Amino acid sequence: MTDEPVELEDGDDLETPPAGEAILVELPPEEAGARLDKTLAAHLHDISRARLQALIADGALSFAGLVLTDASRKAQAGLYRLVVPPPTPAEPEPEAIPLSVLYEDAHLIVVDKPAGMAAHPAPGSETATLVNALLHHCGDSLSGVGGVARPGIVHRLDKDTSGVMVAAKTDAAHAGLSALFAGHDIERLYIALTRGAPHPRSGDIATRIGRSPHDRKKMAVLRSGGREAITHYKTEQAWGPAEKPLAARVACRLETGRTHQIRVHLASLGAPCLGDPLYGSGPPAAAVREAMAEAGLSRQALHAAVLGFHHPITKKWMRFETKLPEDLQRLTAALAEKL
Repeated sequence: MTDEPVELEDGDDLETPPAGEAILVELPPEEAGARLDKTLAAHLHDISRARLQALIADGALSFAGLVLTDASRKAQAGLYRLVVPPPTPAEPEPEAIPLSVLYEDAHLIVVDKPAGMAAHPAPGSETATLVNALLHHCGDSLSGVGGVARPGIVHRLDKDTSGVMVAAKTDAAHAGLSALFAGHDIERLYIALTRGAPHPRSGDIATRIGRSPHDRKKMAVLRSGGREAITHYKTEQAWGPAEKPLAARVACRLETGRTHQIRVHLASLGAPCLGDPLYGSGPPAAAVREAMAEAGLSRQALHAAVLGFHHPITKKWMRFETKLPEDLQRLTAALAEKL
C-alpha cells in the first residue's frame, strides 16, 4: 500500500462498495501514472475494459479505503479492491404480460410501456420486464433479447416512467436503431408534471451529467466529467399564482439521452417531477399534495409522449404519440380543480 494519501477527485466517492465477489489487484510502482482503467484491465483477463469502466462508475473499485469512480484518473502503486456484483440472469424467461403495441413489423416493435414495468431484468426487477413480455409476444422473431446487455432494447425508460419505446426484432434493425440513437437522429418528447414551474419558463439547458459524487444511486449536473446532456423545454401550462406557480406541465425535447436526464435537468431548474423519489427534494404545496393523493400518484409524473425515427430498414419516417396515462390525467384534472 502506498504511503501517499489518496486525494479525492471529481467522480470519487466515500461510500461503501456494493456487495459481491471481491477481486484484489496489486499494482507495482512501475505501473503508476498510467490511466487507471487501462492499467487494471491488463490484470483482469475475465473483465473487459468497458465492463471495468461501468463497474468503476458504479462505485465498485476502492483503494486505501476510498471508493474511486473516475476511470480516467492516474493509477497509483498499491492494492485495489474491485467488487463484482452477481450477474443479471442471462436468459430471461418469456412471460405472458399484456402489451400495448403501437406498431409491429418483421424488423421492430413499438410499444406504450406502462409505469411500473422495468425495461430489462436487473437486480430487484428480474421478472415482469419489457424484455420478458417481448420474448413471449414475439417469440423467435425477436433478435437477441436474451442477453444481459439488453440487446434488442436500444433505449430505456426508467421503470416508473411511462411511454413510447421501440425494440429491434432483427440484428439489422438493432444496429440501425442503435446508430440513430447514438447520432441523436430521433424525435423524443416527454411530458412532465412538476413541482412549481421551471425558471425561466422555457429554454434550453445544456450541462454535463454523471453519477453524483455524494450518492451513487443518483445522477447529477457536474462541473467536469460526466457526459454532455441537452434538453429543450417549454412550460405548456402552470397552476397557481402567475408569479410563482405551484405546479406546471412541461414539455421536454431530448437532444441527448442520458440516464435520468429530464429528471435531473428539471430538478436543477427548481421544478422536479411531482412524485419523484430521487430528485423531488422538498414537499410540494398542500393543494398539490392533495391533488397527488386524489390522483393516486405513486411514481414520478413523467411520460414519454412522442417517439419519431426513420425506420432502420425501409428508411420511412415513423412517428408515434401517446396520451398521458390515467394517473397523470387524473393528476392534471385535480391540479386544475384545486389551483
